[in-house]
Amino acid sequence: MPKNFRLQAEIVNGKCPTCNLFTVLVSIERDFFRCMSCGSDLEQHVNGKITYLPVITSPKTGKPYVREWLEEDGTS
Repeated sequence: MPKNFRLQAEIVNGKCPTCNLFTVLVSIERDFFRCMSCGSDLEQHVNGKITYLPVITSPKTGKPYVREWLEEDGTS
């Protein structure tokens, strides 16, 4: 491992849509975070407000994608 290797993680508070808890989220990449309560991977979206959506791997391509997450009242 190179001696100049540097790792920076961003730690934020947010509401996880998977476990529905206000918890600590740790960045695993620039826009991807992991919930410290349930361990789900989330993608951060900024559009007037910051939201976190679950990341799901496509069974066909194996690449991660974000599906639309429905709120408790059934709206997106």
